[in-house]
Amino acid sequence: MTLEIPRNSSLPETESTSAIVSESTHHPQKWKWYDYFRFNVDHKVIGIQYLVTAFLFYLIGGLMAVAMRVELATPNADLLDPNLYNAFMTNHGTIMIFFWVVPSAIGGFGNFLVPLMVGARDMAFPKLNAIAFWLNPPAGLLLLASFLFGGGSQSGWTAYPPLSLVTASVAQTLWILAIVLVGTSSILGSLNFIITILFMKVPSMKWDQIPLFCWAILATSVLALLSTPVLAAGLILLLFDLNFGTSFFKPDAGGNVVLYQHLFWFYSHPAVYLMILPIFGIMSEVIPVHARKPIFGYKAIAYSSLAICFVGLFVWVHHMFTSGTPGWMRMFFTISTLLVAVPTGVKIFGWVATLWGGKIRFTSAMLFAIGFLMMFVLGGIGGVTLGTAPFDVHVHDTYYVVAHFHYVLFGGSVFGIYAGIYHWFPKIAGRMMNETLGRIHFLLTFIGTNLTFLPMHELGLQGMPRRVAMYDPQFTSLNEICTLGAIVLAISVIPFTINVVWSWIAGGKAGANPWNAKTLEWTTTSPPLIENWEVLPVVTHGPYDYGVGVTHNIP
Repeated sequence: MTLEIPRNSSLPETESTSAIVSESTHHPQKWKWYDYFRFNVDHKVIGIQYLVTAFLFYLIGGLMAVAMRVELATPNADLLDPNLYNAFMTNHGTIMIFFWVVPSAIGGFGNFLVPLMVGARDMAFPKLNAIAFWLNPPAGLLLLASFLFGGGSQSGWTAYPPLSLVTASVAQTLWILAIVLVGTSSILGSLNFIITILFMKVPSMKWDQIPLFCWAILATSVLALLSTPVLAAGLILLLFDLNFGTSFFKPDAGGNVVLYQHLFWFYSHPAVYLMILPIFGIMSEVIPVHARKPIFGYKAIAYSSLAICFVGLFVWVHHMFTSGTPGWMRMFFTISTLLVAVPTGVKIFGWVATLWGGKIRFTSAMLFAIGFLMMFVLGGIGGVTLGTAPFDVHVHDTYYVVAHFHYVLFGGSVFGIYAGIYHWFPKIAGRMMNETLGRIHFLLTFIGTNLTFLPMHELGLQGMPRRVAMYDPQFTSLNEICTLGAIVLAISVIPFTINVVWSWIAGGKAGANPWNAKTLEWTTTSPPLIENWEVLPVVTHGPYDYGVGVTHNIP
């Protein structure tokens, strides 16, 4: 069970916690609607700001994707000009990675949940936390403004030179500045998460009682701190080549374009884990609650997050097997790529074992969690094949690669984000979401995902190159199926949006703990008080001890 200690007890508090407590008399019990549109240091407000902002960019990136897929329904360029297609392709990928998945999974869920899960009143550095969020909107505006200068960046989300040095230089400069701002936000947020988890958990919480979502955020933050500065360095050097006459990556002036690829992928492959590790944490919270079973292999799942963090730093060259890499390097990074699949497999085994024999409630959150398992396993199989150098050489830069990373990032990350929203929406808004609309949303998303991306495996094996607006007519039939799937995916967002807006306004009251869960965020009110608890909680059981003892809900 969970007990609580009053503020005036002998339990020590951190300096930042004391500061928040001392100001409590000046705080209202709840924030006003306009507080969510300005600078606010409350971690819950910042989490909601991240989620809403990221979802708006998701809609923008999704519209670009639908436009591209409609264009690809026919072999000829009859909807989008090829240059505009290139700009949409570049910025679709950029938005979905840097402005949707990463901010929502880490910034949104991480900010809202981590302090609540470890029993803290706020993040370690609240003002720094707010600054980290407010770097994102101007970064997004810079990215969108690039369309006003040269039609937007057109060099792909990887921005490989020499292409990025000869197309739309002003737009490319704005693109670089946007990514550097987002990277700075990621670094500031990561520092905050690490300090909060390591030093601000309640003293009664043992290390093996920390929720697995917090372990995932900790591993993600360490990975971001180690890899993000490398990307920033590479982009700044590219910026100098574009604007100040340097030649770091200009091949005709002695520059090395492969060096840029190393700098870019040293961050951008770990970025895959930045997008999926928090989702792994969400799965570890959603599945045991809705299966009513203790998580299988708590320590194995926790330590596998740290293992992914470590091994994930040594796999980036598998993106460069066709870049003239020597044989020994191909062999080393093939092995490391296959090795990183092991801790991921440990997690999947743990989740499936948790489901086995559980009293499963097929809520919308659980449906998306199960859908995640199916999509991610398929995407992971594709990743193992691409991590093997002989196979990768043959399908590199084909639609097989597009199919793989969309199954991982859409079927994985986006399904996980949806599962998290349906699971924690009652805590965030204090109201329940409509389960009928949630099931419709899941069905449309599941069908649309497979219609869109499953045929792309065959397209890639047949040799259709990616990043092209015009293609050989022999690929038309499969592309028409992909386009139909993309339209279904676009439609799937409608019931979800209606559900969120309507439920926030008029959904049924949720209560403090509608799922009867065991982690600390469910011991406070829904939505939580500004300071999270009237009195600090004391942990007396594990976060997944279903069937062990009794859970006492806090009104």
